[in-house]
Amino acid sequence: MNLEENVKYNNLLTYLKRYKSIAVAFSGGVDSTFLLAVSQTAIKDRLIALTIRTPYIPNWEISEAAQFVSDKGITHKIIDLPFIQKLKPNPKDRCYWCKTYLFQNLLKETKSLGYEVLMDGTNYDDLSDYRPGLQALKELGIVSPFLELKITKDEIRRFSQTLKLPTWEKPAYACLLTRIPYGQEIINGELKRIEQAEVYLMQMGFKGHRVRLHGDLARIEFQQSDFEKVLQKELFNAISAKMKEIGFTYITLDMEGYRTGSHNESL
Repeated sequence: MNLEENVKYNNLLTYLKRYKSIAVAFSGGVDSTFLLAVSQTAIKDRLIALTIRTPYIPNWEISEAAQFVSDKGITHKIIDLPFIQKLKPNPKDRCYWCKTYLFQNLLKETKSLGYEVLMDGTNYDDLSDYRPGLQALKELGIVSPFLELKITKDEIRRFSQTLKLPTWEKPAYACLLTRIPYGQEIINGELKRIEQAEVYLMQMGFKGHRVRLHGDLARIEFQQSDFEKVLQKELFNAISAKMKEIGFTYITLDMEGYRTGSHNESL
């Protein structure tokens, strides 16, 4: 792909160049990594990456985010925030309250550091799923360039590949709260178990998987293309044993395979 001839990419550069300085809400995922990289191209060093660290964001994601900005020479700040009680019952509008809480703090940091605008990597495809957090971003005035310019996830991946960003084929991830059914009380120890289980599966070579919690039961979603590998007896038994070691009583394989937001199916 020739980015110099791509209309959407050039529109994005023009859009970003309007600002004197930019703070990017940076998780280290596909979208925010691309936004950060293009912002650096557009406005050079008048840029900062702001990363939230909370009990429901996996530590490995924070480490990957920190490594990327270090490699790129971009100013980076990690903001530590506690778990708020509003999220403890895991309500259906959890994402709204979470985004409000996180982005209020990100806005405060943006202003205190003297940056003109706070941006996030919401993309045009995000409109197609149940995402109450988008309303929070709108209320707070967060700037979402991909949404405004109708840039899709697939386009972001293709642009990222052309730019040789390490995240171009990174599976979609979400906070650990999404692994627990709405209405089930959040317990910090359970979040740690889920993170430990998913890290183990990553180390086993799996990508794009989820460990969904249902009481003492772990419902594991693998890519359907990985089913044959998973069902090899030796590996199957090793995964089962590890899940029990981590603290799950029952372990199941979701026959529909991995899909984002599977807990939303109950809404």
